[in-house]
Amino acid sequence: MLENLGISKELDKLSNQVEKELESQFSEIEKIKEINSLKVLNAFQECNLQEMHFNSSTGYGIDEAGRNKIEEIYSKIFKAEDSLVRAQFISGTHALSITLSALLRPNDTMISITGDPYDTLKTVIGCGKEESKSSLKAYGIKYEQIELINNDFDIKLIQERLKKQDVKLIEIQRSRGYSTRKSLTIDKIEKAIKSIREVNKEVIIMVDNCYGEFVQEKEPIEIGADIAVGSLMKNLGAGIATSGAYIVGKKDLIELCAERLTSPGVGKEIGPSLGQNTSLLKGLFFAPQVVASSLKTAVFASRILEKLGYNVEPKSDEIRADIVQTIQLGTEEALVKFCQGIQKGSPIDSNVTPFPSEMGGYEDKVIMAAGTFTEGSTIELSCDGPIRPPYIAYMQGGLTYEYGKFGILKAIQELN
Repeated sequence: MLENLGISKELDKLSNQVEKELESQFSEIEKIKEINSLKVLNAFQECNLQEMHFNSSTGYGIDEAGRNKIEEIYSKIFKAEDSLVRAQFISGTHALSITLSALLRPNDTMISITGDPYDTLKTVIGCGKEESKSSLKAYGIKYEQIELINNDFDIKLIQERLKKQDVKLIEIQRSRGYSTRKSLTIDKIEKAIKSIREVNKEVIIMVDNCYGEFVQEKEPIEIGADIAVGSLMKNLGAGIATSGAYIVGKKDLIELCAERLTSPGVGKEIGPSLGQNTSLLKGLFFAPQVVASSLKTAVFASRILEKLGYNVEPKSDEIRADIVQTIQLGTEEALVKFCQGIQKGSPIDSNVTPFPSEMGGYEDKVIMAAGTFTEGSTIELSCDGPIRPPYIAYMQGGLTYEYGKFGILKAIQELN
C-alpha cells in the first residue's frame, strides 16, 4: 500500500529500521503522555465538568457557564490563578499582541531575553523591517533584547540589566520560531526565572508557550512565570479546536488582557463561545495523545533524515522542548521540494502544489505546506520555512504518528 503513495521499498525498509532504533525514545514520550493525560482528566473531574457545559451562547455571551468552565479547567491544568480561553483569538500572534498591549503602557520597556522574537511578533513590537502604525513602538513602548549564548540564557547580562528596575516586562519565547537556535526546555526557563527574581521581584515574566504545551511534565506558570500564552491551532487544540488561543496567569494580569480583548469595565464577563465549547474541551482532552504523536513524528523525521545525511535539529535522542523539527536543506529548490512532498502526503488538498510567496507579518517569502482539516493548524502535519539561507524546513505536527510518518516518507521521496 505504501507503493500507492509513491514510497519505494528501499525507503520503507529504512523506515522500519529507524522505528526499531527509536523504541526507547518513543517509550519516554509515552510516559510524559500518561502524566499529562492524568493532569487533564483530574482537572475535568475536579472542576466538575458536566454535559450542560457543552451548551453554547450567542450575542454578548454574558457569564456563559460553558466558557467559564473551560477557563476554570485551563487554570487548574496550568496551576494559574486565572485564564482567558476564547475562540475570538484568531491566532497565537493575536493572543500575544493582546497580552503585550494590555500589560504595557507608553514609555514602558519590554525585553526579550531569547533574542529575536518570531517574525510576526516583530511587526507587533515594531522591531522588524515591516513598519506598522499600530505597533507597540508606535505607541511609545520601548523594546530591547538580550541574545542567547550557546542556546542558553545570558544570566549575567540579564541580571545586570534588571538591576536598573526600569523594565516592565520580560518576554521568553519557548520555541525557536524561524531562528536556528534550539527551543528552550522548562528546566532552562526555570533557571532564568529564578535568576530574574533574585534581582527584580516586580517585572512581569511572560512566556510565549506556542508549540510547547504537554511536551514536558511542567508548564511555565508552575516554574514562576506570571503569564503564558499559546494557540489552540497548535498543541492544545489537538486538531479538533477550529480556532482560538489561551492566556493563563495571575488574575490581575488576565483581567487586563480580557479588557483589551473586549472592553474596559467588561473584561471576561462577555464573549459568546459560538458553538465552540465541545471542540475546545474535546481538543484539550485529546491533546496529550496528539502531542505525543507529533513528538514521535518529529523524532522519526529527525532520525531518518539524519541517516540520509541531512543536518537536523534537535537530534532524535535529544530532550524535546516543543514539537518543532528543523531540517537544513541547503537550497531553495530542496526546501520547496520537501514542503511540496509534505503537501502530497496530506489527507486534504494533496493535489495542491505550494510555492513561496509574500505573507503579511513575515520579512521574507515563505513556503507553507499544510493539507489540514483546519486552515493554519500546525498540530496537524505541516511544514514551512522562510526563503533565506540556510533554507531550513520547520516541520511540526501529526494527529497520529502513522499519518505523520507517511507524510515524511512522501517528502523524502520527493527530494530524491
